[in-house]
Amino acid sequence: MNESLSIGDLARGAEVNVETVRYYQRIGMLPVPPRPHGARRRYAPEILQRLRFIRRAQQLGFTLDEVSHLLEFGDSRHCAETRDLATEKLEAIERKIADLEAMRRALSGLVAACSKRSGKRGCPIIESLERGA
Repeated sequence: MNESLSIGDLARGAEVNVETVRYYQRIGMLPVPPRPHGARRRYAPEILQRLRFIRRAQQLGFTLDEVSHLLEFGDSRHCAETRDLATEKLEAIERKIADLEAMRRALSGLVAACSKRSGKRGCPIIESLERGA
């Protein structure tokens, strides 16, 4: 793809909304190309590559601030910093997984208790939430 792109082409190529492209421009993650008098802005193919990078990094759970750092680390001289940031992200994901597994166990127990309840007692899930257990 050697020719310049419209903002719509750019958005489609990265599978994002045009407003997402504009937002990234407003926060400085993407450059705003000049607008020739009476013409539309055109984007270089490298901007599509950068936009796809941002999107992939977000899919891995990186925040926009973290993605900004990754963009700054865009050369091989920053491999250690990039690895440290990715390691921190991985540790955060592992903590979230542990939290989700604990939530699953708690809810499974409550659902099982609900299935075994007798007709005269209240709902074990509601009672548990009311008790704060």
